[in-house]
Amino acid sequence: MNPPTLRHVYDALVDIAPRRDLGRSARGERFIVDILGGTFEGPGLQGRVLPGGADRQLLRADGVKELDALYEMETHDGAVITVHNRVLIEDPSPDGRYVRSVVQLSAPEGPYAWLNRRVFVGTLQGLQPERAAVKISVYQLA
Repeated sequence: MNPPTLRHVYDALVDIAPRRDLGRSARGERFIVDILGGTFEGPGLQGRVLPGGADRQLLRADGVKELDALYEMETHDGAVITVHNRVLIEDPSPDGRYVRSVVQLSAPEGPYAWLNRRVFVGTLQGLQPERAAVKISVYQLA
């Protein structure tokens, strides 16, 4: 059996609002970041990030951040894809900054239905202070 390889699917530039504090819970400090819009592009896949989603964040007592984002993207030909991106951030980690995610995509039947049948992982990079946005790169485990 061959180990999985990665195939680039798309990069998204996601515009975000300032982080809002939701208070402390038993699991850690809670925050929310509204998703304002953006764009995405990859081989055979392009369009815009729709406003209205949000990224719920948890800062755990051990310093690790858990992000749980849910939002929609609309392709250039009108299909709407729901993105559920769960990110783990350890900064610093023994190997530098660790930022990795598991991305679940939900697409309508048609040319993008293959997105429902694959496993995706990703990275996340903040673009502040130049732009109130993040860059999300998504890869298919092939």
